Amino acid sequence: MDRVAKLASQKAVVIFSKSSCGMCHAIKRLFYELGVGPAIYEVDEESRGKEIEWCLMRLGCNPSVPAVFIGGKFVGSANTVMTLHLNGSLKKMLRDAGALWL
Repeated sequence: MDRVAKLASQKAVVIFSKSSCGMCHAIKRLFYELGVGPAIYEVDEESRGKEIEWCLMRLGCNPSVPAVFIGGKFVGSANTVMTLHLNGSLKKMLRDAGALWL
């Protein structure tokens, strides 16, 4: 858990992903289109990827990816992020975390 918390707090937006995951790609694309440059960790390419996945599942992310952290706090997976985007609260969270300026 400490490793995930440390990685999640290194940038305003952090996404744990898998290189072969379609939903992960969609979530990364959403943030790029919003003008956010997230830190992305592809757990299938990390040496301790299985440990990271296990920690993400313990946080409540099932499936384990995509897992999004904003301002060092766990936000959720694809469904949660898309809901926040559609109801307009994602941009406010991003501004509050310093990931968006406008």
